[in-house]
Amino acid sequence: MGRHILKREQAITFVKETFTVGLKKALNLIPISSPLVVLDGTGINDDLNGIERPVSFPIKSLSDQRAVVVHSLAKWKRIRLKELEIEPGEGILTDMRALRPDEDYSPIHSIYVDQWDWEHCIHPENRTLDFLLQTVNKIYGVIYDTEQIVASKYPNAKATLPKEIHTISAEELLNKYPSLTAKQRENAICKEYGAVFVYGIGGHLSNGEPHDGRAADYDDWSTDNQQGYRGLNGDILVWNPVLESAFELSSMGIRVDKQALLTQLEIRNSLERQHLTFHQMLLNDELPESIGGGIGQSRICMFMLKLQHIGQVQVSIWDPNKCEELASSGVQLL
Repeated sequence: MGRHILKREQAITFVKETFTVGLKKALNLIPISSPLVVLDGTGINDDLNGIERPVSFPIKSLSDQRAVVVHSLAKWKRIRLKELEIEPGEGILTDMRALRPDEDYSPIHSIYVDQWDWEHCIHPENRTLDFLLQTVNKIYGVIYDTEQIVASKYPNAKATLPKEIHTISAEELLNKYPSLTAKQRENAICKEYGAVFVYGIGGHLSNGEPHDGRAADYDDWSTDNQQGYRGLNGDILVWNPVLESAFELSSMGIRVDKQALLTQLEIRNSLERQHLTFHQMLLNDELPESIGGGIGQSRICMFMLKLQHIGQVQVSIWDPNKCEELASSGVQLL
């Protein structure tokens, strides 16, 4: 069993290295270092849906200021673009590690999160749906090529992705499947097309509900795009043949400008956050326009190697009874 796990570890490394090379080239990204923790009370940490608790602790050497373990680096990266004087057309790539203690356990969810977190500096005129979709196609091209390369090296990891990714707004998806829940709609569209980018996630749809939750202060989900819908962000989803369900690989979007930030803070009744460090930098025109996102490293490896549990590609903490149950069925977690 040990040698089998060792071979899996080598395959995981191969997938990550292959994808990293492709992503850097496709988006012109420069790898940089990134933090595990940031100071609390600055507004820099990713608030996800706004209800998840970060891991926090006091720092003795800083007069007992508190630090929080990052959820992701959505806002930190935008500050780093400024600090590193990144020009439009260039971007940064980080090997992000995070903890999300409120995450519900499942075959695709863990409290430990590893992502390729990227951020690209853009011109203000690039704040369009067309530019967002161009970027999506570049990323999907890397996903598709990586699967082809992995399948050629590991024959049991059969390639299943279509050459092109289908795009649809969250509102159009609701209209297509009005009787289904959001997750059921994702399953249906992914089963039909194999790979889908659903855009416009965070704001309320015509049924009065958002397709999924988004924080108010990084992705722009409130601006009207040229297709007549709201939202300049979205998720890359693929059909997972092992789990027989939709499988999210990436969340991304054009970031908020001043107007979108204030609009979204007002929608979420969080206007008091405009006084935080990050928000003041944005409102004072100190941050560049950008597009960015996170791509799940464990998710990519799990999908590429056609494995059925995220614990097969990452080391985390699991329910011992569940580990025994999985092991008895031949699924050995790391």
